[in-house]
Amino acid sequence: MRWSRPISPPHPLLVVLFVALCSIPGTTSSRLVTLDTIDIFTTGKWFSSKPTLYFRCNGDNMTYLPDVKEANLIYTFKGEESWQPLTELAEKKCKRCGLYDDDFFKDHVFDEWEMCSTEFKDGKYTHLKEGQFNATFLCPNCTASAGDSAAHHSGSEVEPKKTSVAVIIVVSVLASVLVILALFGGYKYWLKKKRERDQLRFLKLFEEGDDMDDELGLSNEI
Repeated sequence: MRWSRPISPPHPLLVVLFVALCSIPGTTSSRLVTLDTIDIFTTGKWFSSKPTLYFRCNGDNMTYLPDVKEANLIYTFKGEESWQPLTELAEKKCKRCGLYDDDFFKDHVFDEWEMCSTEFKDGKYTHLKEGQFNATFLCPNCTASAGDSAAHHSGSEVEPKKTSVAVIIVVSVLASVLVILALFGGYKYWLKKKRERDQLRFLKLFEEGDDMDDELGLSNEI
């Protein structure tokens, strides 16, 4: 009778490496973007009112949206359609994407914009182009992390803090200048009053001297 060789358990080091790889963000989660809702306000056709929409990002193929057949009508999707997902985003790199209407002469450009994974809030991102379309995209693994939000929040507070510090410095300098000017003006006013008092005192002494001379009869003597 032939015995099969027992299968040895995996080496503990391999298990540790596998767990470590799985714990790295982005190694097991893909940032696939799907279309949730879309409402186009116009079409790019010259001779037809039926749109032939397609979505495309740089480096990707065109993804046609065959379910969108009329304007001014909100279309909702489940993310399980055959043409889903639309694209896949990197963690810290945006993609140039756009929505178009395929036409025989020239494709109509609804809009072209930068789509970034950090713009998704709770896995949802809405893009509105006035007069063209309104679309909502889903990417559960694209939600901005708390670290990104904190960094953005702290960065947004830097300018107001710098501005407030600058305002405080300017106000302090102006207040110091005003105080110095006030002290200098007060000192000049005090000197002026002191000279006037000295002049009055001198005149008074001179008048008293004349009175004494008159009383002693010295003013008529040569």
